[in-house]
Amino acid sequence: MSSSAIEPGMKLAERFRLEDRVHESGGATLWKAIDEVLARPVAVHTFDPDFPRLNEVVTAARAASRLTDPRLTQVFDATEDDGRSYVVSEWVSGETLTDMITSGPLDPERAAALVAEAAEALAHAHEADQAHLCLTPDHLVWTAGSTVKLLGVGVDAVLADVTSDDPARADAEGLGRLLYAGLTGHWPGDEQEGGLPAAPMDDGHFCTPRQVTAGVPGYLDTITCRAMLPESRRGLEPLTTPDEVAEALASVPRPTPMPMPMPMPAAQQPLPVAASHSEGLDAMAPQRPAPPLAPPQHHHPRPAGGGMVNKVAMTMVVLLVMVAVGLGAWTLGRSIGNAGTPTAEQTAKPTATVAAATREVKPASASGFDPLGTDGAERPELALYAVDGKPSTDWHSESYNSEDFGRLKDGVGLMLTLDQSMSVKQVSVDFGSGSGGAAEVRVGDSQSLKDMTAIGKSAEASGKKVFSAESPEKGRHVLIWFTKMPNYQGKFRGTVIDVKVLATK
Repeated sequence: MSSSAIEPGMKLAERFRLEDRVHESGGATLWKAIDEVLARPVAVHTFDPDFPRLNEVVTAARAASRLTDPRLTQVFDATEDDGRSYVVSEWVSGETLTDMITSGPLDPERAAALVAEAAEALAHAHEADQAHLCLTPDHLVWTAGSTVKLLGVGVDAVLADVTSDDPARADAEGLGRLLYAGLTGHWPGDEQEGGLPAAPMDDGHFCTPRQVTAGVPGYLDTITCRAMLPESRRGLEPLTTPDEVAEALASVPRPTPMPMPMPMPAAQQPLPVAASHSEGLDAMAPQRPAPPLAPPQHHHPRPAGGGMVNKVAMTMVVLLVMVAVGLGAWTLGRSIGNAGTPTAEQTAKPTATVAAATREVKPASASGFDPLGTDGAERPELALYAVDGKPSTDWHSESYNSEDFGRLKDGVGLMLTLDQSMSVKQVSVDFGSGSGGAAEVRVGDSQSLKDMTAIGKSAEASGKKVFSAESPEKGRHVLIWFTKMPNYQGKFRGTVIDVKVLATK
């Protein structure tokens, strides 16, 4: 039975009822179908009997079905027989990256967060020897359930007859192109993709994201170049695997739900647009804004038996007032009787508190600090995230193989610079959820480690810690200095989510 002979309403395996033909190309047809056993929509691929890569597609689909990362679409079934071969997979509803950037680039942090999720999912797939090789903005989806989904792992490459001698590097470059598209709204490829404008070029090379769009952070521009723009790396090491891309984007705050438009009445809702060649996708079409709602009218129904309830309530109020008056009179009498005996409250002197004697000081600048490094810096592009007041962002160091930096250095840290020299009394640091490590806070007018004075130390560089000086220490620079690194995902890395500096008035 050829694919063209298969019509809507046909049922496969006495379970999957085909409903809508979504896409057809080269002897393969994608359908939206209903799994009548579990009462859910699914995507079904059917094939012409002479489809040239039928065995490879079914084999790839079965391999993809063993992947467990929830950000990868799940394959439910793959069957190859005489005349009726098919692949059944998850049907995804949501917005593709193409949809999200049609009217312009995303907020840089959001673009990076979406690609970071995709990179981690794809790294998981590569651990199981599964690659994508065909990454486009249509494959990256922000679902209706506010999660990231990456479509087409393992299957799309076979459908498109795409191969690579270095699949890891091909997918790292593909992730770089997705990040470029999210940051600029342009597609850096040989052909225009999904109606997106082509990335501008300079002297035969794609312009970097910062050359195309103002406001792209330098570190995201660098990551994009390292992944897919070799001519712009300026001596930096390339990112050659999805795992390396994921590590480079590890500090990016993860995506949060975007505001969704109010639903239309059913009669006005547009039909979903199909946008995937391998796994099913409902792309949410732009919706007209809902008319403004009239202010709600509050109606207060009178309770039944209101007269009796009001009488009981009034009686309770009178009783409570009488009790309060009695207690007040008793307290007053006791105070008069004890007037000649000084109490502890009367004789105690007020105790000065930190809050009364200090004020919070906002750092003028921040930078990663590694005095033994080649450039003296440690992830400086992330430093301002430690003082932006957002719990979703952080500064963190490079990852090390041991807590003592391989005995190559005494420590690394985060250097804060104040507007002027001040008397620092207290520094609060949120080190995040790691474990182990050790840190101290130093203050001084010089950024030389030997000229700075330690105002406090902690044998655990995790969670929230407060470092207080016995007497205020004067200085313009405040250093959070890691002498041992906390554990982080099998390696060792220092993190600072937030810092607050208190100085005496």
